[in-house]
Amino acid sequence: MRTLFLDLDGTLTDPAPGIAACFVHAAHVLGHGSIGLAEVRRFIGPPLREAFAEILATRDSVRIEEAVRVYRERFGTLGLFENSVYPGVPEALAQLRQAGHGLCLVTSKAAVYAERIIDHFGLRSHVPRVYGAELSGERSTKAELIAHALERESLTPADACMIGDREHDVLGAKAHGLVAIGVTWGYGSRAELETAGADRIVDTLEELVLAVRALRETRGRAAR
Repeated sequence: MRTLFLDLDGTLTDPAPGIAACFVHAAHVLGHGSIGLAEVRRFIGPPLREAFAEILATRDSVRIEEAVRVYRERFGTLGLFENSVYPGVPEALAQLRQAGHGLCLVTSKAAVYAERIIDHFGLRSHVPRVYGAELSGERSTKAELIAHALERESLTPADACMIGDREHDVLGAKAHGLVAIGVTWGYGSRAELETAGADRIVDTLEELVLAVRALRETRGRAAR
């Protein structure tokens, strides 16, 4: 388990203010009316088009694409920086790297935005490689992204572990036979992660570092 795939939103950073403002802005422009923060929180993590299909209660691809366009119009200039790194994340990433793990970002957010966020918050030295969705919507699901990252990194499922806060992270990992660690400080509940089949669930970054170490030691004993 030499490489760790890390989710971004709700795992490394708290993007709620920016994402919420962009969803509210898009809904208003499209004449949908107001949506509350409690409603928006459910859509932090899933692919953007899936979120708008539910928010707007439509399968009209033209309307969904217009919502995505309006959302990104604000997100690309303001929303991506209305964000904050969870306390302790840089230190935890440094510990994982020092333990010999390679770290890759695997996020349903568009790669062009994820790259800017990682650089803006000074996380590039810890997470040098970023795998995200295309603006067209290609590779927007976690299963697709994990498959892409495995191929690009020349890894087998046994070589990697997915870490994230939503069921999409866990289900994407399971689709390819990866170990999945769920984290509870983001936007998915413990129940959501358990139902999805997470191998471990942790409540703090300290627990995450220990869980990765324990899984690695377990794999090592099994290999012997």
